Amino acid sequence: MIYYVNSTALWDGNGKRETPFRQINDAARIAKPGDEVVVAPGIYREYVNPLNGGTKDKRIVYRSEEPFGAVITGAELITGWKKFKRNVWTVKIDNSVFGSYNPYTTVICGDWCSNPAVRHTGAVYLNDQMMYETADLEECLEGAVVAYAWTPEESCFKWYSEQHGNKTILYGNFQGKDPNREKVEITVRRNCFMPSDTGINYITVTGFCMDKAATTWAPPTAYQDGMIGPHWSRGWIIEDCEFRNSKCCGISLGKYYDPDNEMYYYTKHIKEAGQMQREAVCRAQHHGWAKEKIGGHIIRRCSIHHCEQAGIVGHMGGVFSLIEDCHIHHICTSGQVCGCETSGIKLHAAIDVCIRRNHIHNCITGIWCDWQAQGTRITQNLLHNNYCPDGVEQLPGAMFNNDIFIEVSHGPTVIDNNILMSKTSVMIPSQGVACVHNLMLGSFGWINAGVDSIVNNQREPRYTPYHIPHRTELAGFMTILHGDDRIYNNIFVQTWPIAHPERTSADIDYERVGTEGFDIFPAHDEWIKNFMMDEEPDMTTLKPYHFGHLPVWIEGNAYFNGADVSRHENNHLVSNCENVFVELIEREGNFYLNTNLYTYMQKFRSRIITSDILGVAFEPEQRFENPDGSEIIFNRDFFGAHRGIDTLPGPFANEIHFEKKIW
Repeated sequence: MIYYVNSTALWDGNGKRETPFRQINDAARIAKPGDEVVVAPGIYREYVNPLNGGTKDKRIVYRSEEPFGAVITGAELITGWKKFKRNVWTVKIDNSVFGSYNPYTTVICGDWCSNPAVRHTGAVYLNDQMMYETADLEECLEGAVVAYAWTPEESCFKWYSEQHGNKTILYGNFQGKDPNREKVEITVRRNCFMPSDTGINYITVTGFCMDKAATTWAPPTAYQDGMIGPHWSRGWIIEDCEFRNSKCCGISLGKYYDPDNEMYYYTKHIKEAGQMQREAVCRAQHHGWAKEKIGGHIIRRCSIHHCEQAGIVGHMGGVFSLIEDCHIHHICTSGQVCGCETSGIKLHAAIDVCIRRNHIHNCITGIWCDWQAQGTRITQNLLHNNYCPDGVEQLPGAMFNNDIFIEVSHGPTVIDNNILMSKTSVMIPSQGVACVHNLMLGSFGWINAGVDSIVNNQREPRYTPYHIPHRTELAGFMTILHGDDRIYNNIFVQTWPIAHPERTSADIDYERVGTEGFDIFPAHDEWIKNFMMDEEPDMTTLKPYHFGHLPVWIEGNAYFNGADVSRHENNHLVSNCENVFVELIEREGNFYLNTNLYTYMQKFRSRIITSDILGVAFEPEQRFENPDGSEIIFNRDFFGAHRGIDTLPGPFANEIHFEKKIW
């Protein structure tokens, strides 16, 4: 059955082509497996709550008739503004407009949220540009630039809200513009397209634009919402869509709702947040967390931008998923919302997740895989400008700027064939990470730090779960020992000057590029000799080594502009030239890489890396392999081109001596 929807129809119909529904949700109430909902171009000011899911063989498809033509928005147009003082106007809104959810009384808060001031899930938009919330009316009247905003010129547009009886009073500083002559909208709905129930499986959403939603803070210890998401389901496809202007998250791959564990730390205080994270993982099986029931989603060819927490978020609900060919940018850049859950992509328990061929830039962090990155592969992505612009202050409580952040995970995690151009390329307070064939202009950070807490002068280890290979079932818990990393066939270019030589690789913002920071770890031969392999084991004697650093393997890398080389590496190239450049050029929406480094590569080549060479991640005892257990052979480059018998280091199979289009 095909149902048709057209917001400009003369009246509500029955879903037939000649008499379409006027709202998408009318079709979402009745669509069954195998049905398709075709939506005509137009503005749809509604929340779509699909009541039924499809099956693996008979999906329910929601399709915009024209690409981006159908716009689902959580906002309403606001007119009737009255001049208040100076550049500030005011309007009164009856709270009945909001129903049971008022975004102007709902505060952005919760576990790992560290906003410096009260911020609400609602927002005011002037000509599709988000205005900045203020803490009081005087700040709104002043209309000053926000020091933490990545686009300062936008931050002088302000709004403030108050409650009087059953009215929401809004004040807006429009900087001389007349709001009654401009397009002014406020967010009134929490979501755009998201089932309220779990288990709404096998839905495809294609070709839509979703704009402006009053989403809530989405930590891993709470129900996570977004503009769109499968809630706690299996097998969604979200493709060829645009998601913009979410107050918190764009796409949520989600977590189950558990009232006994919901924001426990924030609401009850008496248990540490990390412990409640562990409890959330342990309780997940009770809520059906299994490969056969949860995850397995595909997000592809989507544009996700101007979301204030994360572009894509998920805890456990995103397992076995694929995120590919997406453009993600301007995430958490307003300086309005901050905390530990902010990133272009922020996933917990990214088990067997593949993140490939994405372009991620101008985000507070590019890709952040937190806790239980196991079987995760990050490949063929372009990441750049994921750091504060010059002259912009870092918001107190805001997270770190980097391209890829793998936190407290046992692996195996593969980072391969990426172009990483930010000041910090990879942060790994983890173990079991393989970096293969990347171009890295920034440093490794937090190589041996960022895991445990010091409380009452004693170390409190952050025990982290690991899983049965390629499953969700728990296999054990262990703290992070650090090491167990593989660094093969990368190119390192010292790009930014070293202003703070005293910093070490244990620092977040380490400035030295290269592999010298891994010198604190043993080689495999140094490590294994401690374990009395030819004797009866002695528990007391072995204990220091059971809790000591794990070995690392480093080979086949190329170093330019003074990038540092690890003591563990013999087969490598160090160029004496200090004038190597790698630059990204944007022209008419396309991105080109321009570099001279291959002029100095000489005839250096290395071997093809495979799963057998990478071996097994220590704690889960899982091979660095594909989700189906097959071998990875790293014989394809950033573009998918084939490498030969031996190979160049870095993400390209062939040398580049001119501008090369990469996106």
